[in-house]
Amino acid sequence: MTTRYRVEYALKSHRRDQLIEWVKGLLISPFVLFSQPAGGFEDVDAVFAADSAEVRRRYAEIMRDIETMVAEHRLLQGDDLLDSRRDSWPPPRPSRLQLLVPTVGPFFTPLPLEAAFLFQDRRRRISSRRLLVTFDGDLTLYEDGQNLEPDSPLIPRILELLRRDIKVGIVTAAGYDTADRYYERLHGLLCAVRDAGPDSLTDAQKHGLVVVGGEASFVFAYSPDSPALLAAVAPTVWMPDAMKQWPADDVAELLDLAETTLRACVERLQLPATVLRKARAVGIVPLVAAGAAVFGRSSNSPGSAIVPAAAAPKTNMSREGLEEVVLTVQKRLEVSAAGRAGRVPFCAFNGGRDVFVDIGDKSWGVQICQHALRFLGGSTTTHTAARPGTTLHVGDQFLSAGANDFRARRAATTAWVANPVETCALLDELLFHLGGGAPGPTTDADAL
Repeated sequence: MTTRYRVEYALKSHRRDQLIEWVKGLLISPFVLFSQPAGGFEDVDAVFAADSAEVRRRYAEIMRDIETMVAEHRLLQGDDLLDSRRDSWPPPRPSRLQLLVPTVGPFFTPLPLEAAFLFQDRRRRISSRRLLVTFDGDLTLYEDGQNLEPDSPLIPRILELLRRDIKVGIVTAAGYDTADRYYERLHGLLCAVRDAGPDSLTDAQKHGLVVVGGEASFVFAYSPDSPALLAAVAPTVWMPDAMKQWPADDVAELLDLAETTLRACVERLQLPATVLRKARAVGIVPLVAAGAAVFGRSSNSPGSAIVPAAAAPKTNMSREGLEEVVLTVQKRLEVSAAGRAGRVPFCAFNGGRDVFVDIGDKSWGVQICQHALRFLGGSTTTHTAARPGTTLHVGDQFLSAGANDFRARRAATTAWVANPVETCALLDELLFHLGGGAPGPTTDADAL
């Protein structure tokens, strides 16, 4: 039986990527020509095998042609985009790809589509399919409302990335200004990094783990001496120069207007919520049924688990009500003077139980990771600095409102996943291509 979330997701209208829609259009012809399912009353094995080989050839040919057009597009866009300079786009001379897909953006790396298709076809038998089912989700590291627990299969894969001197940044919308709350969410990973011996992870590799919170407001680096195993990083270290130029008056105006709009939404929709204002964010959170939640530690030892000491039950708000708030506040800010000026980026998003408006967005969060990791983890040389072409952002598929992971494509190569199982499969394939052995078996989600 399908989940409630998938039913709700299927009924919504979502932002569509024109490049992906164009590629899907190119693939329609071979798919339709061979789409009739094999009959159950005749021997069609030989015909089916021949058809599959022909479909594979046609798919690969289409992917190769797109790959060639992407290469031409990258030549015309120049090298400025490697440093994520937003003022150099679009290029003065459009490419063939840009003429066909006017909304296409920059590509930070080559796109070996033919090789990628052949690799995935061996695992998922794409060319052997005659009917197709796809789905999207909104989860990446852990299930909705859960934490990254010590038994998560993602932890050994993330440790392997660190072991290979690949730095790991976790960009989250959770806007906590202290490390304790992030430890609560990520304690399984943090404790695993702490407990890894010197023969497994060096100190420099351990310090290659960074957490960016509030989209782009707080940065915490791994610290074995901190009780929460994370220490706040001063903004002077991680803040890019472009962020330092954001006018404080515009920031205040956006947050003030967002707060006023949120209060009006709570009143108009009669939501069981209260408005919460932070330094660089404002949102609505569900009312606590009886008293406030109090958080404590299970012991005084460093890295000891943070557990709810007296967490009171909270009321729930409907998804429809939350998205109504998101759309209302987003549009109100977009038409405001500060919003039209475009000097300060912002985003409104539905967190499932709450709604928040943050200064900045996922694209800035990724850029902060790239900037901060130049100075953390014992690596300060220019050739190892993280850039869009050397960064992979893994995120959930975007909702109709918010679309933060969609924005992350401005700052990095991106991979969209539906759930933590798909994240595991993606990391297995990444490690395989980095020389870590064969990827894991195909999951049920892969088969779909």
